[in-house]
Amino acid sequence: MAREKVTITADRSKLRAAQQAVGAASVSDAVDRAVDELLRSARAKSDIAAYLANPPTSDEIALTNYRPKPARLADDTDWDALYGDEST
Repeated sequence: MAREKVTITADRSKLRAAQQAVGAASVSDAVDRAVDELLRSARAKSDIAAYLANPPTSDEIALTNYRPKPARLADDTDWDALYGDEST
């Protein structure tokens, strides 16, 4: 993402402390990390609010407890023969 030079008014000692606390190469890097963290926090709060506004139904919760019996998962397909080592 493109970066742009901006001017802010801030407490220099707080900026240096933040830079040292996160091991940032520069004050700009520390501020960039702080803004990223602020955005992550805001998104998380928004996600939580959305979840609380529309919580899962009892049927959806019941799905989390579903555990199929291993025999139902077994079949005679030779997956290795079909797909083998696809990393090459």
